[in-house]
Order: sequence, then C-alpha cells, then structure tokens
Amino acid sequence: MNLTRRELLQYFSLTAAAGLSGPGCIGWTREEAIPVDSWHKSVCRFCGSGCETRVGLRGGKVVKVEGLQSGWNQGRLCIKGLLNREILYVSDRAQYPMVRKNGQLVRTSWEEALDAAAAGFREAIAQGGPDAVAFYGSGQLFTQESYTANKLFKGGIGTNNVDGNPRLCMASAAFGYKSVFGADEPSGCYDDIEHATLFFVIGANMAECHPVVWERVRDRIRTAPETRVIVVDPRRTPTARDATQHLQLRPGTDVALLNAMAHELLNTNLVDPEFIENFVTFRKGTADSPPLTLEDLRKFLADYAPEKVADLCGLSSAEIREAARLFGISQAAMSFWTMGLNQQTHGVAANRMVMALHLLTGQIGRPGTGPFSMTGQPNAGGGVRDTGTLAHALPAGRLVTKEHDRHDMEKLWGLPEGRISPNPGLPAVQLFEAMREGKVRAALVMATNPARSLPNADRYRPGMEKAFLVVSDSIFPTDTARLADVFLPAAMWSEKEGVFSQSERRYHLVEKLVDPPGEARSDLEILVALGERLGHGELLKARTPEAVWDEWRKVAAGTSYDFTGITYARLKELPGLTWPCPTEQHPGTCRRYVPGEDPLAKKEGRIDFYARPDGRAIVYLSEQGPFRENLSSDYPMILTTGRRLEHWHTATITGRVPELKGIPMDYLELHPGDAAVLGVKEGDWVQVTSARGSVRLRAKPSMRVRPGVVFALMHSMEHLVNAATSDSVDPISAQPEYKMAAVRVERVKEGT
Repeated sequence: MNLTRRELLQYFSLTAAAGLSGPGCIGWTREEAIPVDSWHKSVCRFCGSGCETRVGLRGGKVVKVEGLQSGWNQGRLCIKGLLNREILYVSDRAQYPMVRKNGQLVRTSWEEALDAAAAGFREAIAQGGPDAVAFYGSGQLFTQESYTANKLFKGGIGTNNVDGNPRLCMASAAFGYKSVFGADEPSGCYDDIEHATLFFVIGANMAECHPVVWERVRDRIRTAPETRVIVVDPRRTPTARDATQHLQLRPGTDVALLNAMAHELLNTNLVDPEFIENFVTFRKGTADSPPLTLEDLRKFLADYAPEKVADLCGLSSAEIREAARLFGISQAAMSFWTMGLNQQTHGVAANRMVMALHLLTGQIGRPGTGPFSMTGQPNAGGGVRDTGTLAHALPAGRLVTKEHDRHDMEKLWGLPEGRISPNPGLPAVQLFEAMREGKVRAALVMATNPARSLPNADRYRPGMEKAFLVVSDSIFPTDTARLADVFLPAAMWSEKEGVFSQSERRYHLVEKLVDPPGEARSDLEILVALGERLGHGELLKARTPEAVWDEWRKVAAGTSYDFTGITYARLKELPGLTWPCPTEQHPGTCRRYVPGEDPLAKKEGRIDFYARPDGRAIVYLSEQGPFRENLSSDYPMILTTGRRLEHWHTATITGRVPELKGIPMDYLELHPGDAAVLGVKEGDWVQVTSARGSVRLRAKPSMRVRPGVVFALMHSMEHLVNAATSDSVDPISAQPEYKMAAVRVERVKEGT
C-alpha cells in the first residue's frame, strides 16, 4: 500500500484541532475501528519528546494507541506516535536467532546462538585483550538495558569501548552542558514554554522532528501573540514558517553568528551585570583553564562584530543585530536546538555559545527561560547520558578518567579497586575505524543500524564484516544485521518492560503489555545471558527491569542526578517524574539550580550552579574555527541532511509500515537557480558526490534551501545518503559533522 500524504490522512480518518494541513500537524486521532478490552498507560517509542500514550489491547494485541490526556502532551500525538501500533506488526519482525554458517545466516536455537556469541567474544579477548571487544548501543534501549550493558562491559569485561548512536546525534550537547554547568541535561522543563516571550530555535526543525513540543510552542504564540520566534536554519523549514525572524545562515557558521549576537548584547548593554557578577565565570578551552574576565570576553568578541561576520554567515549585519536585540529585550527567552547545532566539527563551541547567551542575559532559572536541547531518540538522555553508556563516561555524571569516580563505581558494583580502566574507550567513529583496522575484533550492536547511519558509511562496512559481529534488533534484515555473525531477535516497546527518559529529564515507565513475536527476547535478557556465558553472571545480580531500576537509583543517589524518590510504584501510578527527585515524597523538579525549587540547590539567591566547584557557570571564549571541508571547483556546493515528519532515522521501522511507503524520502532539494545552471528539472536523477562517495537522488528544486546548499533526508532505504556525508568529528565531543559536506551535483543522463 503506497499512499500520498493526503491519502494517508484519509486512510487514518484523521482529525485535528489545529494545523492539519502542515507537516507539523499533531493532535491526530483515529476513528474507533476495533473495540478495546483494556487501556494501559505507556510512552511513545520514537523521538526524545517522550509523549505519554494510552495503549488499547484486545485479544493479546495492541489495537489502538492515543495520546494520554493527563500527560505533558495533553493527549496529542504525531503520525509516528499513532503508528506505535503498526510497527509491532510489520512483516519483517525478527523472530528467531540466527548464526552464520557457510556464509549464510541460518535459524538456530537460543542456546547455540548465545554460545556462539560468547565464544566469539572469548576468542577476541584472548587474542587482543578486553579492548578487542566493544558494545555499540542506542537511545532506543531502556535505561535498565543500557545500564546493564555498561556494567557488563566496563565492570565485567574491563573495557570502556562502550558507545552508541547517541554519539552521532547529541554528544556535543552533553559535553556542552557538562563543561558549562558541571552537569549534563537541560535545566528547564516543558512548562517553561507557557511562560516564554521569545523562542530561539537554532539547528532544529521542531515542527517535523519534535512536532508535539512544537505545537505547544504554537499554543503559546496563539495565546500570547506578542511572543517572538527566531529560527536559525539553512533551510526554510516548516518551523521557520512560524518565525518572526528566520536567519537562513550558511551551514557551519553558527559559532560566528552566536559570537556576533553576544558582541551586540554587550555593546548595547542588553546583559544582566548582577547575574554575571554573582553566577558566571569566564574561561577559554577547558573548565580548569585560568579564569578570565568580562573585559577579556569583550576584547575577544571584537573580531565578531556583526559587520565582520555577516558575509561569512550569509546574513546581513542588520539581521544579526535584530536577533540580538529581540533576545536581549525579551522578558523570558527559551532556546531549543538539536542535531543542526550538534552535528558539526564546532558542535561543542556552538552549544557553549547558546548557553552563554542565556548566562550573559540572566535568561535562566526563571519560568520561560533557559537553554533546552532536544534529543532525537526516546531514551538518549536517560538511557545513555544518565547511565554513562558512552566511551568516556560512568553512571550519573561520573567519568572514567577520574580515579574517585572509578573507585566509586567499583565499590557500588562490588568490584576490586582498579578493575575499571582509566582509559576512555573509543567513540563511535573511532570504534568502527578500529574494526576496520582489526583492533576491535568483536562487537555487540543493539537496537541500531550503524551500517547505514554512520557518516561515510561505506568506509566502515568492511570493518563490520571483518569483526565478529553480534547484532540484536527487532527487525530483520537491517543493513547491519546482514553483516552479523550472530543475530538475536529482540522485543520492542510494549513487548518488554523498562524506563524511558526524555528531553525534560522525565523518567516514565513502559510496561510489557503483549508478547513479542516468535522467540524474540528483551535486550535485558540477552545481556544477562551473554554476561553469564562470559563469566560475569555474579556481577549481574539484578535481572528484572524493577531490580535493575532499584540498583540504578542507588547508583545515582547523592549525585547531581539524584532520583532516589522515583520508585517503580510511582512510575506505575504517575505519567513520569522529573529529576532531581531525592525522596519518595518529592514531586520532581521542573527547573534545576533554582533554590526553593531544586532540592539540590542549597544556596540562597537567584541560582546555585551546584555541580560546579565554585557555584558559577562558565562562559567560554569560543572561536568559530576553520571549516574541515572547503568548497572547491570539484566540490562547489554544501550538502546538509535532516528528517521529515513521517519517517524516523534510517527508516528501519517506519519504512516497513505499509501506510508510509508512499511518503517520498529519496530526493535532493536544491535551489531553483542552481537547478537551472545544472540543467536539472524536478524528478531528474542527480548524483551527489563528495570526496568520500556518492548517492543518486531525484532532484527537487525548492526555495527552501539557499543557493549553493543542497539537502537530503537521512531516511532513504534505497540510496545511501551517508556515502557522501563527512566523518570529521568535533575535537571535544567526537560527534561527526553530518550537516556540512562539500559536494558536486550532476545530472544523471538517461541510461547511465
């Protein structure tokens, strides 16, 4: 069944209170088609918005999914949220374990598959030591699953080669928060939207990627028409259509723009001297570098006066000044961003500068204010960032490089002192490069598809073929599963139990409601079974979702992540709780660092940045820096990538839903002027070539993109867009630069 977007709406008999004609429309409901026997509270399994849902069951199957009226999303869901039902029953669900024999994956028993997986890992460790193996996870795993994988590999096997696809989408935000505030994750909450008078949206197409949160922003605009919206994006996205001001900047120049806005704020005295004096310090490079002063910042920003960077950014100085003025005069400014800012080689610097705008103006800690990054996956925050399931991290904000933190975790996990390696593991791109070089010989990949999602993907596929690869996923085949030596079928979403977090630090429970297909098992069961075979069964004493959660609460107790009070009983009763939440009587924290609201903020005054040793947040002096890819006569255009409303990530799941197969995802947006020069018409095949590889897509001339910039979706299942994207990484976060690749575009002649 291939449907157009209009036919899709008709198919679902969709109704909506607002915005139905736009791609960001939400609040859809379906006509009752199948009677429901029982309703159950749950959470959407797609983006990091974390929409609360009601799931209707009949005959042991999910027959309806709708938004939970008492949830933060007030009953709203986007089209993907509604399709939580359909994704369970697509034809390509993985049902049986498989092992590779004579070059082919063949069905086998769980015993044989797990024995083969363990044997492959043991052989790799025997040949190359603990660092010859790795875990590559996902923000789609439950918190209990990521936590257990982290414990097994770092505490049991003894390697910090633990990373995942969150490195690809939000690592720069995590490093930004940690370096500025001393602790990761946003300080505010969704309720701030109802108090904001200015939304500064940079590098985020929220109308398509986080549509329910964006609809809440639109509610604010409707009820308070004086509210202003600044959108910074190289494309004129559906989000930009709601903007008071759209800054269509040149890709990769965000740091220059943000520095210019800071320059203008200081130059026009639209800053908060009292807040700066009492709660801010200045540094360059690292948090432990010598302190600087506000005057040092003024001198540094002299090179970033709006008229000096306007050409670089592709904007006018007047546009930059107006953006700074709107930000500075706002009574309550709230910033949103996501991959557009993070996926750059200047990603951490850009994140720090967004936070700096809030610190210089005192726009934090009050209702309607604060920097607020969104995540692209349902549990990238809680499951990965909070549990420390990244190569450099340990649970609850601890770091592998800090002796005290390692000893803390060794004590909590019952390990001998010195068991956890002091060396950071390999972040995603380096990890797959190490597979290519034969240094990492075995890896467990869970709930993600790196063979398609990695930048410069063709470079890393041979490494995955070369290594002993164990893949656990709920869909078969994926591009990565095709390369596996052992494939393990996994349950998804309501077929298993666990906790998701979301962008406002809200933990909420997903209960098991139906059985998975065939012989599929939860990822937690798989990890425990593998851990036992590798001789670490004693380490993994917590083996049920509730037992692991209770252990995780103890690990986080007393840290800046304290959520001791978020018990399983409360999660079952409530539509989630936001942390910090140190006691079972605490209602959860909306705004962190605010005395009287955040239970961990002990000082008096407007704010207490308690995760920093001196209680002060840091404004960094951040250079724009050189581009990793310069345009040339061979590669004169910039390729940037993104998403659309109906599909998600590599479309492993949504691409198999029959109702979405008619939604196109294999096109290249290019400016009509560029199309005319190239002699390209709508629908022509064009080849996009970078220094790394090429991809063929259908041309779509559009005024959405600026001249010299082309845009492709990351979803395509038939055409590998990531053959052309850049695997250069941010030097601090190791996050790759998907948003800027130098390319040439050529019309493909018929028959070639």
